[in-house]
Amino acid sequence: MDASRAPIRYPFADPPTPEGAVQIAPGILWLRLPLPMALDHVNVYALDDGDGWTLVDTGISSRRSRAIWQGLLAGPLGGRPVNRVFVTHHHPDHVGLAGWFQAEHGAELWTTRTAWLFARMLQLDEQDRPAPETLAHWRGAGMDPQLLQQRAAERPFNFADTVAPMPLGFQNLAEGDVIAAGGRDWDVRLGDGHAPDHLTLWSRDDNLVIGGDQLLPSISPNLGVYATEPLNDPVAGWLESCARLATHARDDHLVLPGHKLPFTGLPMRLGQLIDNHHGALDRLIAHLDQPHTACGCFGALFRREIGAGEYTLALVEAVGHVNHLYLTGRARRWRRADGAWLFQAVSDH
Repeated sequence: MDASRAPIRYPFADPPTPEGAVQIAPGILWLRLPLPMALDHVNVYALDDGDGWTLVDTGISSRRSRAIWQGLLAGPLGGRPVNRVFVTHHHPDHVGLAGWFQAEHGAELWTTRTAWLFARMLQLDEQDRPAPETLAHWRGAGMDPQLLQQRAAERPFNFADTVAPMPLGFQNLAEGDVIAAGGRDWDVRLGDGHAPDHLTLWSRDDNLVIGGDQLLPSISPNLGVYATEPLNDPVAGWLESCARLATHARDDHLVLPGHKLPFTGLPMRLGQLIDNHHGALDRLIAHLDQPHTACGCFGALFRREIGAGEYTLALVEAVGHVNHLYLTGRARRWRRADGAWLFQAVSDH
């Protein structure tokens, strides 16, 4: 551990209840929406613009989430309108109700072009069974044959299951932009790895940073590879983003993350996030002294048993890591007879 870096601390020990809010700073409220999964919540933030609110992220689209929002709008948000929604990235727990706020509340959507394109494309792409390309991707990763057969016959998760219809129209946010919200000016800085062009906001007027899933305190976000881009290298994007954002990070920054608790000690945390993935890659190289599929690397990568409920997320993250080794020349790969890719470390690298 770098002794020159301040440790990670959590100034707010108790999260808000679903019907409540915690004031982080003047004009900044922390809200929390439930999620129906192991990671059972998402943090959202309300920025007071005087005549109304700017929200950062929304939670998933569900009857429960909409009912919670109706209570929040009438309660902590004081009945004032939501004028804008900032979406940090295109994943359902963050963008899920953005379209609802647009259609039902007249809010503007502000996000990155990549996030909007991905979200709207996926929201329109509803499937009754996994696409042939998805099955080929799972097969290429070495998915358990019995599980593959089962998943092939099931309706997959569809983005539209938890993301409200998204109307046309958004305001693009790009690297280097400066935007006003909550009585502050914010620098737009984009990350990568967990989601392309992931939005983070850095206040010019105090120590606040809105981090989404790019800046999390005690967990590392999934760095997954999907059939849409099967040779993607999210690990490279993640490591580059962490190093670049670290040049702006201060010990006193209060980071408002997409999950878990607000925290200080961002330089320490970014160092941890970089080191964690370098450690995982080193374990994989040792494991790949013999050929393995991506799914055959679960033990080395995660160091725990992977159950059926988390298998697909583990698969896409394992592919992300072996892709990185392959694309950086630290491993080679070839097709097995059943279509799975085998990876092996390059001994002279």
